[in-house]
Amino acid sequence: MRIAEIVRTTKETDIKLTLNLDGRGDSEIKTGCAFLDHMLTLFARHGKFDLTVVCKGDIDVDFHHTTEDVGICLGQAFRQALGEKKGIVRYGDAIVPIDEALLLSAIDFSGRSFLVTDFDIKASKVGDFDTELVDEFWMAFASNAGCTLHVRQLSGSNAHHIIEGAFKSVARSCRLAVAIDEKFAGDVPSTKGVL
Repeated sequence: MRIAEIVRTTKETDIKLTLNLDGRGDSEIKTGCAFLDHMLTLFARHGKFDLTVVCKGDIDVDFHHTTEDVGICLGQAFRQALGEKKGIVRYGDAIVPIDEALLLSAIDFSGRSFLVTDFDIKASKVGDFDTELVDEFWMAFASNAGCTLHVRQLSGSNAHHIIEGAFKSVARSCRLAVAIDEKFAGDVPSTKGVL
């Protein structure tokens, strides 16, 4: 069972997150930020991950700490659930259209944390969510998952579509990368023998 449970408590956030990599896409998300809830719900659905997130954060200040810390916890959950990474495909990529927006992502669960994003989001907010927090979320995720992640906006003008396309694309890339390759089920997909 590739399941993880993460509990993180700081002076800014109190988070409990569970992740099942081999789920059906079911989710229950309560972060206090409706837009982030929406993104995590579709991340779970398109990745076919079962995901629960309960976060009590200092949202009276803004959504920065909540967004970043949920990204940290989600990344830690992937790292924990993948364990030694035996048998995983390791790499995944996806191109996702959402109306005028087109988003590309590629991921490598290499054990090395690296993030490259290329967004051109004109709006500073979607609802009450600061669009600059998208980079913060993926940085926290990649750093804690131990993955190399590239997310590129190929086209798009609507901020909601761009961000939603990014979450869907990364979810589908993750889904491919964490899948078990039956031909190599007992092997770590690296010439090093460890990831």
